[in-house]
Parts: sequence; structure tokens; C-alpha cells
Amino acid sequence: MAKRTRVIIFLVCSFLFILITPSIVLYSQGYRIDLENKKFTQTGGLFLKILPRQTDVYIDGKLNKRTDFFFGSVLIENLLPKKYKVEVKKEEHHSWEKTLEIKEKEVTEDKNIILFPQNINFSVLASQVEQFWFSPDQRKIILKEKEEPGWVLKLYDLNKNIKSHLIGQEDISPKEAQLINLDFSEDSKKIYLEVSAGEESKLSSSPFAVTREKEEIKYFTLEGFDGVKPLLTEGESPSPPIKDIVIYQQVDNDIYYLDNFGHLFKNGVRVTAMPFLIKQETEYVLEIFQGFIFLRELNGDLYKFNPDLKVFENFFERINSLKISPDNKNLVYFSNHEIWILFLSDKNDPPQKKAGEKLFLIRLSETITDVFWINSNYLIFIAGEKIKISEIDDRDKLNIIDIFETKKLPQNGSSLEMFFNQFDKKLYLLSENNLYGSGALLP
Repeated sequence: MAKRTRVIIFLVCSFLFILITPSIVLYSQGYRIDLENKKFTQTGGLFLKILPRQTDVYIDGKLNKRTDFFFGSVLIENLLPKKYKVEVKKEEHHSWEKTLEIKEKEVTEDKNIILFPQNINFSVLASQVEQFWFSPDQRKIILKEKEEPGWVLKLYDLNKNIKSHLIGQEDISPKEAQLINLDFSEDSKKIYLEVSAGEESKLSSSPFAVTREKEEIKYFTLEGFDGVKPLLTEGESPSPPIKDIVIYQQVDNDIYYLDNFGHLFKNGVRVTAMPFLIKQETEYVLEIFQGFIFLRELNGDLYKFNPDLKVFENFFERINSLKISPDNKNLVYFSNHEIWILFLSDKNDPPQKKAGEKLFLIRLSETITDVFWINSNYLIFIAGEKIKISEIDDRDKLNIIDIFETKKLPQNGSSLEMFFNQFDKKLYLLSENNLYGSGALLP
């Protein structure tokens, strides 16, 4: 080969090296040509974690990747900075979609995506059920069933899938007795009953006097129901540790109470600067979550204690209930047509919120009758004749799905009661004296 040819080849190779090497370096550092904006820019990424595993991820309508088998996650790299329509799909499941923004040198994350099954089947667990109560550990259900001559309490053990008899109305009183209230102990090992029992009393001492029944409130403790025969004992009325109060609440070792003058006390020390105006013939509930103190009127408004001003302030009107999330970091509260979230601590996962920040989630024309947390990022609720699930990630639009139509169950105008169980991830419905249980909503 001639010397001149070798020089030409060397010069060409050198030129190509000088031309290509920076491009390779820039490419390896995530730089790309943004043809739309006609500039060099660094790319970003998208990380998703999804249940169930092995789901398909689409970017702007095109299949991009499938999540892995072990962790259900996927990392999509080298995305130009802009907004992308992200869709997650799996057969026989409701899809999920959201427009997410990718930024330079950043990875946009969503670690809380759940695809719920399209078909949820319910089976009858018990019939003739008037009421049901879940234990705090959510491994037991107490059923109040119709049975002549009155009612009985039965235990449904979710671990063993066995129903057993506890007590009957005749164990409480030979006369008619009405169950007023039932509560579990915190360790789920005892049940406290409040019962209205009839007792005969004579109008005079004459042997021919007419007798009538007077109502008597009795209190019982039921324990040992995991064994062969439960132990029922009658006890005294559980009275608050302080007299002349409207309501009290014990949280760990702290005792809070509202006295008759409308002042709030913590461990005997007054914490309010101005009294709360107590309404006559109104029942109140004192609820404390992570240092946030609420005073709720049954069928009325919700008030939040302002620790700076030391007063109760109106927080929400016509509240139905409020419930804390499984991780104790979020609080959901709702009325007949609205659902809101209060963040009790800083939240770093989407949606990123500060402690004390509120999020308006949804407003519906249908009546919202109950709301439960599925986990700390999803809610399940009854709205009209449908059971819906909603995420709380307010980036872009909310993913809200209908998972069941309540009209499929016999109701005949009776109210529908719902409970979502964190233990087995199943949905329980009481309709027309039948208790139904679903399959697991989460894998």
C-alpha cells in the first residue's frame, strides 16, 4: 500500500474517531438529540412497581416492557424530557393509566400501582345475620344471627374457616334482651357487651297487681371463645375515670376528655384557651390520630384542635366518618358526596405531601355510604349502587374503577354494609341478612 494511501486512511480514521468519540461519550451520559425542540438534552427514566407481577407497560400507546417475575418492577431508561402517557395492562384486570412527566437526569417513580381483577365473585358465608363485627386483628368475625326465640352470637374464625356458637339471648336474660353495643378488647381476646334486658316489676303489692317490664342495662364480658366453651361474666358499667364530662378517650397512657364547659383536658391539664360550644342533645366522639385531635358530632360537623390558638376549629361539614390508613400516616374523611384526605406526616411517595396538608379526592352525585382503606394508597367505597376503588395519587387524573354493582345482591331496600379486611385482603358485604365474602382483591 502506498504511503499516500496510508496517510489518507489514517486521517480519515482520525477524523471519524474525533467525530464519533464525543457522541459515544455523550450517549453514554444520557444525552440525546431532541428533534422536536432541536437541541441536545439529557434523558430521564421511569421506574414502576406493579401488582400483580408480569404486567405490560405501554408508553404513548406502544408496548415497551413487561415487569419482572420476582419484584413486579420495571425501569425504562433514556426517555426524552417531556410528558408521556403511561398505561399498565394485564388480562382480566382493570388497566391503569396516567400522564407522567419525565425530567432531565431524574427517574420518575410510581411504586404503588395495583391492577384489580375485573370479575369479583362473592360467596355466602352465613345467613340470618343481623349484624357483624370484626376483631381488631381482623382474624375473627362476631355474627349476630336470628334464632328463635331471639338471637345468638357466633364466632367465624377466618384462619380455620369455621363458625361456632358463642352465646344466645337466653344466656343473657330469661326475658327479651336487646344487644345495644359490642366491642372487642385491643388484643382481640375479650368481647364487651352492652345489653338492654327486660325485668318484671309490680305496680302494687297486691297479688292481683298488673306487672310490667322495666328496662335494665347490663354489661357482660365474654372471653375464652377460642376454646371449647366461652366464659360469660356480668360486670359493672364501664364509667369514665373523670366525672361530669361529655366524652373522653384514652390513647396509650394519655387520657383526653372534654368537660361540660367545653374545655379539652389532657391528663388533667386544660389545653384549650377558649371553650368549645357544646350543643344540647348532640352526641360527640373524640378521636386522636398521630397527635391530631378531632371532635366529631354524630350526624354533624368535624372540628380539629388548633394547637397554636388552643381552640377547636370547624374542619369539615356534615361528616359521615373518618378512618386512618394502615400505615397510620393518612386520614380519610367523607360526607355523603365528597371524599378528602388529610396527611398526618410527610409523604415522599406520590402524591408528595406535607404533614397537615389536605387533598380533595372526589365529588360524586351518588351517595357515598362507606369508605375503607385497601392499603395506604388506595380506597374502596360504596357510591350509590356501585362499589368503587380509587387511588390517592393526584398527579394527572385519578384512576377510579367500578368493581361491583350492589344491585346484583338481594337487598329489597335494606341497607348494605361493607368491610374491607386487611388480614386476608377480602371484601365483606352484609345484604338482606346474608354475609358475603369475596376473593382476595390483592395478590
